[in-house]
This record gives sequence, C-alpha cells and structure tokens, in this order.
Amino acid sequence: MSRPLKLISWNVNGLRSAARCGLLDWLGKEKPDILCLQETKADPGQVEEIVSRLSGYHVYFNSAKRKGYSGVATWTRAKPARVISGMGIPKFDEEGRVLITEFPSFALYNVYFPNGGRDLSRVPFKLEFYGELLRQLNARKQKGEHLVVCGDYNTAHKEIDLKNPKSNQGTSGFLPEEREWLDRYIKEGYMDVFRRFHPEPERYTWWSYMFNARARNIGWRIDYHLVSENSASRCVDAYHLPDVPGSDHCPVALIWK
Repeated sequence: MSRPLKLISWNVNGLRSAARCGLLDWLGKEKPDILCLQETKADPGQVEEIVSRLSGYHVYFNSAKRKGYSGVATWTRAKPARVISGMGIPKFDEEGRVLITEFPSFALYNVYFPNGGRDLSRVPFKLEFYGELLRQLNARKQKGEHLVVCGDYNTAHKEIDLKNPKSNQGTSGFLPEEREWLDRYIKEGYMDVFRRFHPEPERYTWWSYMFNARARNIGWRIDYHLVSENSASRCVDAYHLPDVPGSDHCPVALIWK
C-alpha cells in the first residue's frame, strides 16, 4: 500500500508577505505532498524568485484579474493528470478563486470562497458562488469521483467554530444564510474532516490582527477540508497548525490515503 498523502491548505494573505515570514523554510520542514494556497495576491510573474527556490514541486496558479487581490495556487509533488482554472463562469473566474488538480484517484479543489464584506454587499455574490460550486461538485460526485474541497470557506459553520457567536450573528461569515450553505454541503454528501477527528471547541484557523486575538485564541474556524462521502475511509487524520506564522490564518492539514 502506498503511504498516506499530506494535503495542506493555507490562506497566506499574500504569498510574498508569507515568503518573507519564512514560508519556504516551513515548507522544507513540513514537506506536504500538496500545498494549496489561497489569497496569494500575486501573478506568477511577481513571484518568480519564490518559485525558483522551490524543489520537487509542480506549481500552478490561478490569479485574479485585479492586481494584488485574491488568487489561489497549488504546489504538488506528483504531477496532476489535468489542471483546471476556474469554474467556467467569468464573474467568478476573474477573481482567481478556484484551481482544480486531477489525480488518478481523486480530484482536488483549491477554493478561496468570497467574503461577504463588512457592509454585507457581497453576500449575494458569495451565496451564488457557494451554489454554483456545489452544483459542479455534485455533477462529479454523481459519477462516483472522489473529491477533496479545501480552502478558506469564509464561513464559520457552527457556534463551536468561533469564540464569540452571539456578538457575530449579523457579521458576514456567520450569517444564517451563509451557514445554511455549509449545512447543505454536509447534507448533500460532503464531510467536514476536521470535525470528524476533533469535536472539541476552541479550534480556530483565523484570528484578527487586532486586540492580540491570536495569543488570546479569539478566533474563527473558516478553513476546511470537505471530502465527498465516498472518500470517508480514505481520511486518516486532520489537524491545524496554529503556531505557524506568516498570515492571519493558519495551515490546515488532511492526511489522505
């Protein structure tokens, strides 16, 4: 039997900034088989020096049309059979939010879900994105494909997933209509792997830069690996790496066989 794979997802809040904070040194020590990055905020041409220092990875980017905004990247030791950028919908794809890498036994979705905005103006866009992605995932799942959907979902699913649920009822990221979409993903056959292994509270993946929130662990869990239900037996473990610096998010890991 081949060894399990380590799949890590991390919203780096700027690839160049994370690199200055030691991302490549961390990568050399952690040695994931696949690293999915969100909010890279860079075109490939802007990070050539970073990419040139990588060893043993095939590197793929889907950058936003707007400079310094959004963007995802997947770095993988095994070369994918196919790489797909985006969902085929221009208004979503111009923001560089989806990168799909297909391997012989599964398809990996690296996704940076939209933020609804402080004024909630982007909530309709965000909910439409949730719906379209689910429609496309379901079409593949119905064919029996094994799917891993990782990234920054920009929503805390349950009250356990953030420190202060009562005071954030009207905040994007914890609105009822946003949480309902995660309910729907689960209901339609996608498993939240971390919660399978870790039902305990106060396990977060994002902390505000203000008010010493990270040191006080006043955070939100908004970064996930969801997998299609036919893949449950392939999930060996899932965990967070909250002590890794370089972003307001921490890396989240899935061990997959």
